[in-house]
Order: sequence, then structure tokens, then C-alpha cells
Amino acid sequence: MQPRHSLQLSPEEMRRLGYRVIDMIVDHIATLPQSPVGAKASPQALHDVLSQPLSDHPADPHELLDFLQHEILPNNLKVDHPRFFAFVPGPNNFVSAMADALAAGLNVFNGTWLGGSAAAAMELTVVDWLRSFCGLPETAGGVLVSGGSVANLTALAAARHAMLGDDTTDAVAYLSDQTHSSVARALRVIGLHHIRTIESDANYRIQLDTLADAVHRDRTNNLRPFCIIANAGTTNTGAVDPLPALADFCAAENLWLHADGAYGAAAAICEPGSRALTGLHRVDSLSLDPHKWLFQSIECGCVLLRDREILRRFYRVMPEYLRDVHKGAEELHPCDHGIQLTRAFRSLKLWLSLRTFGLDAFRHAVARGFTLADFAENELRNTPGCRIISPANMAIVCFDFPQSPIRPSEVVDKMLSESYAFLTSTHLKGADCLRLCTINPRTTEADLRETIHRISLLTN
Repeated sequence: MQPRHSLQLSPEEMRRLGYRVIDMIVDHIATLPQSPVGAKASPQALHDVLSQPLSDHPADPHELLDFLQHEILPNNLKVDHPRFFAFVPGPNNFVSAMADALAAGLNVFNGTWLGGSAAAAMELTVVDWLRSFCGLPETAGGVLVSGGSVANLTALAAARHAMLGDDTTDAVAYLSDQTHSSVARALRVIGLHHIRTIESDANYRIQLDTLADAVHRDRTNNLRPFCIIANAGTTNTGAVDPLPALADFCAAENLWLHADGAYGAAAAICEPGSRALTGLHRVDSLSLDPHKWLFQSIECGCVLLRDREILRRFYRVMPEYLRDVHKGAEELHPCDHGIQLTRAFRSLKLWLSLRTFGLDAFRHAVARGFTLADFAENELRNTPGCRIISPANMAIVCFDFPQSPIRPSEVVDKMLSESYAFLTSTHLKGADCLRLCTINPRTTEADLRETIHRISLLTN
């Protein structure tokens, strides 16, 4: 046995520990339909469990796994659970998880071609698959990032450089009242002080006439409109802004068009998603999250630019300590296209799972999210007292029970307490309502029917 102070385990100890971890993952996935959807512990309870002083001496890792199994892991929500309908679920797949384990275990560096040439080449391949899914031209490209927040930030910083020369004085960006909060955060980070929020229409899409008026008014007042952020599937309702019309407007007004597709853009691989996302191929930049609707383990996001060279012109920095990296002109370095130098081997999980299951399996899995939302809407329409606030759209449906004495937020709390299923509430056009997001292909019609039945009982 290796002495623990060496930070090593023996091969036998590593195998024993590794096999147990694999068993935990397999048991988690295999028992999901019969298990609770998760739990939320109080801050004090978790503080009491975790606040023991750190020992100078080693502990048995199997005893630590016992502790995790009993005290820590049960006190999380299972975002991959078939009855987790809150926010945007994370229904990953086992192959993706194993690829993450392999990438972490081998500790692959994916920042430069010198440090990880095969990893960099695989990322180029996977990013090009995503580009193709979204219909962007061959000039487009990008990098994998942690998720939509960093993807939006990466794209908008590059847009600022391309359109404004990094001078944000009097510059204006435009977004709808349904745009994800990560966009506003990204605009703050890049130093933009003028952000116009445009009211959405009855279908929760940005109103083009109102947008045009705002742009023209700002120009009259000597401000500099530079960017419009479109939604390619909002978190609230799945709404997709009128992308063809926005692309026409941006072309006529010399504006950058960024689409936040963190939730919805991946749906372009299937027919209903492609139809809903008409015009996506015309955007200047795009964010999307494979850890949502492409069923990858967290974290896996992507940023794509119509002209990938804009990323390199903005992000490439060549300090003296990287002089050995930039010798080969034909070698592409992921660090030159985004914020990070040290980067994980994220492309491995997407490559391995897409190749393992095939694209058709992913197409069917994404399309099933649309089918499940249609089913849920029909069930809700046949539920006494229920009112549809936003019909099924990109696998999201919103509803309420206007005569119920119980508020939607109270329904959420009671559902979490029961732990059979979980959903969340939101606020739309003056109404508090409940929301179901049905992108998990493990979800059954029976899961939805029973969930809606339990909601109905709680609201009576």
C-alpha cells in the first residue's frame, strides 16, 4: 500500500475506489424513475454536517464515500430525473459522464495545440458539427466553454471589439424583456451602460416595430446602436424571436445580431426545432449549451461566430512564455478564441456520445421533448380549473389555476417537499404561473399525467 502522504493510491486501491464510483453512477441512473426528485437542505443543516475541522491525517476514501452517499448527495436536486421539469433540466447520458471521467483522469490540457494537439483537433471537429447543426457557413467557428453565461460574454465582447473598437462610449444594445439574465450580466462586464429592454408581444417575442423605433430614436440622440440580442428559445416560454426579420433589420442598420440559443439552439437538429428556429443561420454570433438539449454532463457550452477570425483577433495574446506554442501557423489554439488558457477536454464527451449513439438517436430524443410538451398541454387543458398562459413551445408550457387559493410558489414548495416531481414558477405579463420544461427523453407520459394530477390536488 502506498503511504498516503505521497498523494497516491496503489493500483488495487484505485481500481476498488473507481469501481465503487462507477457503481454509484450506474445505480443513480438505473434507479432514477423510482427515486425522489431530490431535496434541499437548510444552510444550518449543511453547515453542521460539513464544518468539522480538516484533519492532518488521512481517512479511508470508502468511509468518505459513505458520508457523501448519506449526508451530501441526497441533499441536491436531480436535474437528470425524469420528473425534474424545473428551469432547464440536465438529462445527461452515461457515455458523456464516462468521457468526463476519462478526460479528468488523464488530466488532458486543451488550451494549445502544443499542449493537446488531439484534444484541440477534436474540439475543432465537434464545434464544426455544432456549426453545421445551426446552419452557419463554413467561415463560422468558435470554442467550447462552461455554459451559456460564458458563451454570451465571449460573443458580446468580440462583438464590441468588431463593431466599436472596444470603445463603449454611448454604445447601445437591445434585448427583449424575456432575455436571459446572463446577457445583461455580460453587457455589464463588457462596460456597456446603455441597455434597451424592448417589451415582448403576446407570444413573448421581441416587437420589431418597437425595436426599430428605439434604434432610430437613439441614433437621433447621438447614441451608437451596435448590437441586438435575439432569443432562440427563451427560458420562460421557449419563445423564438423573429430571426429572419431581425437579420434583415440588422443588415440594413449595420448592427450585430447575437442569438442566445443556450436553451433552444440545439433543437435545430430535429425537424420541429429547425422549423421553429428559421433564420438561425443568419446570426453573427450564437450561444448554445450541449449540457441542456444535447444531453451532455455539466459543464458544456459553446460560442459560435459567423466569422471565427473575429474571436482570434480579439482574444489572441502571445506572451514570451508561450513563444514555443505559436510556431506552427497551421496549428489552431483554443486559447486564442476565448477567455481561458487552461481548458478542460470538453469535446471528448460530446464526440464520444454522438458517435456512440448516432445523430438519429439525438434527433429523436430532442423531438421527444416537443411531443411531451404537447402531451402536457393537452393534459392541462383537460384539468379542471387550469388555464394555459403560454402554450407548448420548444418543450415548455406555462399555466396557472386562477381560482386557487394557493400561489404558484407555494405549489413549488409543496412539490419539492413531496419529492415526486419538481417544477418552478415564473411571472408572465402580470401573472404568476407554473412552468414545465419537458426535454428529458427518460420522461414518460405517465410521469407527466401523475405530476399534473398532483398539482391539481394541491391547487384545490
